Amino acid sequence: MKLLRIKIIDPAGFRSLPCGFEHYFRDEWTLQDEPLNTDSFAPFVCAGPNGCGKSNLLEVLAAIFFQLEVQRVRRSFLPEALQKNTFNFSPAAFELEYLIRIPKDYIKTNGAEWASVKVIKKLGQSVVTSWENQIEFDVNTMEFVTGEILNILLPEYVLGYSSGENEILSLPFFKMRFVQFDEYWRSLQAQLPYPGRPETRLTFLDNSYSQVVLLCNLLFQDNETLRPFREEVGIEELKEFRIIIKRKIEIDAAQFDSFGMAEEKTVEGILSKNRALSISDDDIEGVRRYYLNLVHGLEKDQDSNENIDPILERLKRCATISYVDERKDTITLDYWVNEETKRAFRENFDDSPLALFQAFQVLLTLNLYSVSDALKSDLYQSASQYVSETVPILASDKRTMRFKNFYFTKRCVEKPMLLKELSDGEHQLLHSLGLCLLFRNTNSLILLDEPETHFNPSWRASFISQLKACLGNTKKTPEMLITTHSPFLISDSKPNKVLEFEKDPETRHVKITHPEYNTFGASINKITMKTFNKRETIGGNAQLLMDSLRARFEQGEEPTALIDELNRELGDSVEKILLINAMLEGTQENGGEVQG
Repeated sequence: MKLLRIKIIDPAGFRSLPCGFEHYFRDEWTLQDEPLNTDSFAPFVCAGPNGCGKSNLLEVLAAIFFQLEVQRVRRSFLPEALQKNTFNFSPAAFELEYLIRIPKDYIKTNGAEWASVKVIKKLGQSVVTSWENQIEFDVNTMEFVTGEILNILLPEYVLGYSSGENEILSLPFFKMRFVQFDEYWRSLQAQLPYPGRPETRLTFLDNSYSQVVLLCNLLFQDNETLRPFREEVGIEELKEFRIIIKRKIEIDAAQFDSFGMAEEKTVEGILSKNRALSISDDDIEGVRRYYLNLVHGLEKDQDSNENIDPILERLKRCATISYVDERKDTITLDYWVNEETKRAFRENFDDSPLALFQAFQVLLTLNLYSVSDALKSDLYQSASQYVSETVPILASDKRTMRFKNFYFTKRCVEKPMLLKELSDGEHQLLHSLGLCLLFRNTNSLILLDEPETHFNPSWRASFISQLKACLGNTKKTPEMLITTHSPFLISDSKPNKVLEFEKDPETRHVKITHPEYNTFGASINKITMKTFNKRETIGGNAQLLMDSLRARFEQGEEPTALIDELNRELGDSVEKILLINAMLEGTQENGGEVQG
């Protein structure tokens, strides 16, 4: 995928992006050769001071693809709240253009490989998606309905990751998690087979996915692919882990009744029609309790579709040992990892770490079961940045799926360690590189919001090259946008891939420009001055001392003692050398001499 242009035509704008905001990601010169270049990974690096609106660009892209998913792709499978005509999407009007690589089966001999897609939503109207150069492809072979054609014109996945506390980027992804849960819930109600992967393309990889990202890569990737994990973080071997599945949850009477067909609403009739349900009567209190086996659609039973191999059955086949606690109705799967364990996972999950990741994604989504329909309806319509704070966090023993005893070895550490023992920077690096390994060779859009905040300077300097190594040189290189305050990422990017953000202090509107200098290979000092408007190369406290010494010199104080104090108190810097030279030149002009 390659972004071309975005324009906001919503009169209310979007966050700090005003109505009329327009940005061209690529110009005509870039388009002449970039689509044909298979080694073309170069992320857009969004730079600027804190609060300048960098994250708003990432969020508006996520919000647009959320609208496309809801209004065009999943229209007949949505929760009731999202099907209402009064539902307000933001931005309410926009234009988006991009290129996306089309499957080879529909490419003419020596024909175009990239579909030119234009998405337009005018105020008060539905989203319109058009294939601008459809005539250049072998469309006669496309025996698709409209929705399926749209699927190949959209990114395979839209991925988000934020390392900080800013919830702006996560909002559309957060809503989509509940859409995924509701889709699974309906499959249980209708006793329909579930494919074992999320049916929507938006995924936000927050900290709850840290173990999943690392686990999938360590089980599937070879040593050469995992080289950044080993060289930078020192991760060596996955030793063991446990998965605990809590089958049964308590539901209320209304939820129980919703599982009944229109012609069958008695308790006995509902139980006879849906094996996922059960009841118990408390003889002492005279209370009837209703229960649902929430993972029923992911297990094998006598009514299962023979063409679907459920997630839990595959995980059981890979386990070293499994145990069912009938009293608590939980499944415990233990894995002592060796080559046979890895072979079992490859055989049961299509030799694909992404297939395993999506299986875990389904199980983790089930942990949302405690959120009421009323709260979900509010969440779907919310534009609040604090929406996630309204969702209850389950205690570990109440979760449908959780990991435990996740141990791996690390270089220079005597005993196997837990993932939680790693530093924040190590978590961020493993997370960023790990998601690239999982989603490489996909037509995807990856949005990374300040992924390197806890990196040391060495990791920041090598981050772009590490991302490139993980994504590999493939034709389906994902498109990526990164927000950053690191000059190292800018130094590894060409000017047309660096987006400098500036917010007007009065209107608070944001504009984006490209640097007027060659950023690729530029020194950190130059980038700090040009892009971040920070001319000093030393810290603020040291600068105060230097300014004080300069003032004392200008007031006539003897320079020899001042230079001695400079050398004694401050380390080497350009500013120090310039000040000493100024003192020496000033002394010579006055006919004096300075020793030393």
